Amino acid sequence: MSLTVGAAAPDFQLESTDGPVSMRGLRGSRVILYFYPKDDTPGCTREACSFRDSMQRLAGHGAVVLGVSKDSVASHNRFREKYGLTFPLASDPDNKTATAYGAFGPKSMYGKKVMGTIRSTFVIDAKGKIEQIWSPVKVDGHVDQILAALTDSV
Repeated sequence: MSLTVGAAAPDFQLESTDGPVSMRGLRGSRVILYFYPKDDTPGCTREACSFRDSMQRLAGHGAVVLGVSKDSVASHNRFREKYGLTFPLASDPDNKTATAYGAFGPKSMYGKKVMGTIRSTFVIDAKGKIEQIWSPVKVDGHVDQILAALTDSV
């Protein structure tokens, strides 16, 4: 499934480090929903830490951040604690939510085709509509791209 800007963000209900979380429950806030492959791996750690380091600027745009991977809530809690992450991480063990957002599927890894998480970010407005999509994401400079998009859409 391929989502487009302006489409309704698919609803989901996941367990997170802050308890149950759903798209419906996040309405009223601008949401930066990002999908990443695995806790505590180099690229995913750089990405999470760049969100952490930019939380004040993101919050200044009324945005909340939610990271999603197939890792367990226990793994997410260890990852958050190790790196001082200040936003919730949700567990999508069967990749249903990632699939609904087009963030799980065939990808190339070391020259081989594999099924897996496609690093992707969605900015969702307070009414639940998709404002921006980045997929696949290059980690370095990505949060700056998000901040620029948030500034441009004000």
